[in-house]
Amino acid sequence: MRLRLATWNINSVRPRGDLIGRMVEEIAPDVIALQEIKCQEHEFPREMFEALGYRHFRIHGQKGWHGVAIVSRLPLEDSPPLDVCKNGHARCVGTMVGGVEIQNFYIPAGGDIPDRELNPKFDHKLDFFEKLTAEFGKRDPRNPLIVTGDLNVAHGENDVWNHKYMSKVVSHTPVEVGAMEGLIASGRFIDLPREVVPPSEKLASWWSYRAADFRASNRGLRLDHILISPGLRDAAFHTGKAISKVHEDVRGWDKPSDHAPVTADFMI
Repeated sequence: MRLRLATWNINSVRPRGDLIGRMVEEIAPDVIALQEIKCQEHEFPREMFEALGYRHFRIHGQKGWHGVAIVSRLPLEDSPPLDVCKNGHARCVGTMVGGVEIQNFYIPAGGDIPDRELNPKFDHKLDFFEKLTAEFGKRDPRNPLIVTGDLNVAHGENDVWNHKYMSKVVSHTPVEVGAMEGLIASGRFIDLPREVVPPSEKLASWWSYRAADFRASNRGLRLDHILISPGLRDAAFHTGKAISKVHEDVRGWDKPSDHAPVTADFMI
């Protein structure tokens, strides 16, 4: 069975019906992991997704801010709950699809000052990474696991538009890069988009609204990730190579999110 996963920071789900409908028509994901839905569970537009063929839901929302959801054409089962947000925000939701565990995260952005003693938001971000690293370090890497979402770190030199400049800016500072690399090492995770686009090439999934033309300014960051356990390697490389893509064109559609969807295909 093909499983096409899309991860997308939708930046408020309720006003984006037309955008979501077009994305579904053109990309046809089986499972969509959403971040920043910015609504409570009872406010989530289930009917809109059901009309598009998604009838299975896992939603963790809160009023006005944050919020994550997984919508699926395929039946969902419960996954082990994770308690990784020390402030109790709606930043994590998980499920099982066809025997594959999917954990969807919206990790805190971290504010402006890259110092956890001076900036509680930055401390919250690093604490989140520490909890995830400890959790996945306990897991058997042979079990099929996808860690996805807006992880709010661009850890590679070519995951940012300017490595030297961005090394001083939250999202690409050395301590955040180290936290992300520690997370990847903890589960021996495979960074699927980088299996397709080599680390020597630029790759981004987020572009600021401040630029009138995001392609002309070309100041993107790769904040959105699909990491898989070794136990999913065969499913991800079933054609002999990984199939994963950042759908940059979606960022240029009418009334877009500032993030583009990222997809990956599996045969499970």
